[in-house]
Amino acid sequence: MLIGISRFWEQRVNWSKEKNKYVILGVTGPNEYENNVNNNWYTNTLGAWTLQFSLDAIGKVKKQSASRFAEIVKKTNFDEAKEVAKWKDIAEKMYYPFDDKRGVILQQDGFLDKEILTVDDLKPEDRPINQKWSWDRILRSCFIKQADVLQGIYLFEDRFDKATIKKNFDFYEPMTVHESSLSPCVHAILASVIGYKEKAYEMYLRTARLDLDDYNNDTEDGCHITSMAGTWMSLVKGFGGMRVKDGVLHFNTYLPDQWKSYSFRLEFRDRIIKVTVAKDGTTTTLEHGEPIEVYINNLKILTTFSS
Repeated sequence: MLIGISRFWEQRVNWSKEKNKYVILGVTGPNEYENNVNNNWYTNTLGAWTLQFSLDAIGKVKKQSASRFAEIVKKTNFDEAKEVAKWKDIAEKMYYPFDDKRGVILQQDGFLDKEILTVDDLKPEDRPINQKWSWDRILRSCFIKQADVLQGIYLFEDRFDKATIKKNFDFYEPMTVHESSLSPCVHAILASVIGYKEKAYEMYLRTARLDLDDYNNDTEDGCHITSMAGTWMSLVKGFGGMRVKDGVLHFNTYLPDQWKSYSFRLEFRDRIIKVTVAKDGTTTTLEHGEPIEVYINNLKILTTFSS
């Protein structure tokens, strides 16, 4: 499957002599209020990452099972020397749009040709814009349906320091209309990372109450299961700061000012762990499985059954 996907990316890129980089033209990124754009940063990033992931997987299978690797090569007509060299070259020489003046990643080529406004510049009667504006007007605007650059930063958080995340969040979030159930939870998580607790809580409420309050005037189409998942993500990965690093669970927790406490359970490697966050601190309890070491706010602890 990875070989097939990587072959797709290989034929989807163009070599730009002007940029001396590989580019990807004519795509729609996560922000569906843009289409047929060139060098969407998220798409270029995922394309290059997929190629590198495939190369890593090929090396792993080849090392662990030479016979299985030979079967895959035969079945897929895989030209290892040629295709590996090409994929490595694309992954290493992908083009990523960036604005040196602002120090932010660009959503795609030409994004700064737009009039840069914020959601606060919109009139209430213009919302949601997907029901009030022509598609032509939406395409020409800077307004973002859902996290695009920020979605990529969320997926590859380890590549960025907090200052970089903050700079991009400050640039893109004010332009995001969140007219998608996929958007608020990503913003809640990143807002938690950079210490924007009020914004994180605002985005948590938006994903938790998306259908209850009919934010986007579309509940007649049904409930948004994505925002239900987003509610869990906002709490566990946002307020709870849950991450897996080198196979170890980490929690970087805080308590929203509006709450007295919260708790959640998760299953991790045949264990069920309950995490409780209150004003007097964070505790973990093992409800099933063998004791396991986890990190709570950078402190390593052994999680065991409650006495």
